[in-house]
Amino acid sequence: MVLFHEIKTRGYIPPKQIRRLLFFGSLALGRVFLTNMKDIKKLSKISNTQKKYHRPPKRFTLQAYDKNMKYCQSDEQYLRPTLYCNSHAPKVVALAHQLGAYKKSDREFAEAAFEFAKRKLTLEMLPLDGVEKTLQRGTGTCLHELSVFVALCRAAGIKARYKLYSMTMIDAWSDTVAADPMVKKWSDAMGYFMIHGEGEAFIDGEWMVGDVGPTPERQAASSIPITRFGEDSIGVWFSAVPGTITEVESIPYGLNLMMKLVYKVAPATVDNVNANVSAQIEKGAQILKEKGEDVYDAEIRKSFKPKFPEPVLKKRHEIIFKK
Repeated sequence: MVLFHEIKTRGYIPPKQIRRLLFFGSLALGRVFLTNMKDIKKLSKISNTQKKYHRPPKRFTLQAYDKNMKYCQSDEQYLRPTLYCNSHAPKVVALAHQLGAYKKSDREFAEAAFEFAKRKLTLEMLPLDGVEKTLQRGTGTCLHELSVFVALCRAAGIKARYKLYSMTMIDAWSDTVAADPMVKKWSDAMGYFMIHGEGEAFIDGEWMVGDVGPTPERQAASSIPITRFGEDSIGVWFSAVPGTITEVESIPYGLNLMMKLVYKVAPATVDNVNANVSAQIEKGAQILKEKGEDVYDAEIRKSFKPKFPEPVLKKRHEIIFKK
């Protein structure tokens, strides 16, 4: 049972920026549903035989958990378990040791945790759940993947937190995620995409960023650099909506509601997005196979210039955020 004190101190109550995003996101989603009822009814009738997406096999194997494995049991902020991010879970502790917890330096371990979450977890749109289930599936949204990174760092005694914001995407990713007509209508109604997250680990007295969401294959398919630990995704493939960036200890309540609603009411929309992501991964894998990851990355960094959609916030005064 979660106590009110824990809800308040661990950041489960959405901060002002997130509350505004959820409010306007809900309004936009409501408008899309109300004006597209016929299409929604069709999307709600998808059967298993109609599905385009099939979950890929896991890219990793976990070592067995041993009750004698060391893990951080501090109740200090950014070190303790939080919503969807149980850093004490056996699977998390076992994986942390598999990656070198308490043997590597903090920087080396954080990089190992980053590379695992980035390379071994596959993007799949589905409602939020705990890190244990993410590791069991091997898939999840950017927030699922981010929670694995944060949990691994905390298990190893490294402070870690979430950096959340709303964003617009480069065209290559918008064409993949928002290719489904219902998602595009929702995105167009809002003027931006919903919420993305990066992780931050406290290393040698400073917060170091790591965006674990995109695998190298997806970045190659989008003709963008293969980002490393310490490189911010803002300005590379995302553009943060002004005033929406917030650093929090935990994913707050509320972020899961809209995903659950879309997942239940329009499963074909979710299926389409996941199928598009899978196709993007296959395309990128072929690129990396032909060129080699190091060669591809070196070449793209010389010529890469991000191209973002024109912002529409100026015409949408109701969703401009003020500090």
